[in-house]
Amino acid sequence: MGASFSAFFIDEDGLSAPSSPSLGDLPESCVASIIGYLDPPQICKLAKLNRAFRAASWADCVWESKLPPNYHILVGKILGFAPEKLGKRDIYTRLCRANTFDGGTKKVWLDKSTGGVCMSISSKGLRITGIDDRRYWNHIPTDESRFGSIAYLQQTWWLEVDGEVEFPFPPGTYSVFFRLQLGRASRRFGRRVCNSEHVHGWDIKPVRFQLWTSDGQHSTSQCVVGDPGEWFHYHVGDFNVEKSNSSTKLKLSMTQIDCTHTKGGLCLDSVVVYPSKFRERLKHKGFLKCAKPM
Repeated sequence: MGASFSAFFIDEDGLSAPSSPSLGDLPESCVASIIGYLDPPQICKLAKLNRAFRAASWADCVWESKLPPNYHILVGKILGFAPEKLGKRDIYTRLCRANTFDGGTKKVWLDKSTGGVCMSISSKGLRITGIDDRRYWNHIPTDESRFGSIAYLQQTWWLEVDGEVEFPFPPGTYSVFFRLQLGRASRRFGRRVCNSEHVHGWDIKPVRFQLWTSDGQHSTSQCVVGDPGEWFHYHVGDFNVEKSNSSTKLKLSMTQIDCTHTKGGLCLDSVVVYPSKFRERLKHKGFLKCAKPM
């Protein structure tokens, strides 16, 4: 794009003369102002263009706008040190990793493209009725979970899962999902297979999902759990955050306590919290199950 060419050309008298200005001649401050309008992946690609773009791609003024408004609080809680020790691009990079906290039961990260805060709560970070009785529940290892294990329900009369988390979410609207699958997946001769031996009882009554926030927001919905063999995100509800310097406490639940029948064969991976606009991503990929409000 001009930067790879020689900065001079030979004129008619055989004398060297300056060529037309190229991208490499742009001041770093000018380049930083331009790439500041791009999303992070595009900025990183342009950094390979030439020295001016590479230098500008590290400018704090470029990455300040990409970070959440309360990134100082996030860095202290997630990374455990003062953000002044790193440049803004380094902070963004570290926050984009799946950072573990709360005893390894929770992970939080920034979406690389949008900078939106995402969170996942493992099955071990939830309160599951009967989880200590191996006749009903088991924690089994799997590479299909970002936590390396899931909770597997063989059979129960009473399904009750509760969880809570307190976190300084940046201002915005967020959606909460349970990541569930009917049937137990495994690998056989290098291929994924799903054992539906214990799957039963889910088509009789819907599962009820609830969400509460510390500032009084509440939603209740229900959905029939179906389609064995695939992981789906079951939408619990949405919540809004308006203040950037305070924490939001969430409480959530999943229940099916109709004791007229047993149900089993359910895999519970995690609860995830995404910016609400991510619902379209999940829907486009076919991973979304929308519960009906009650």
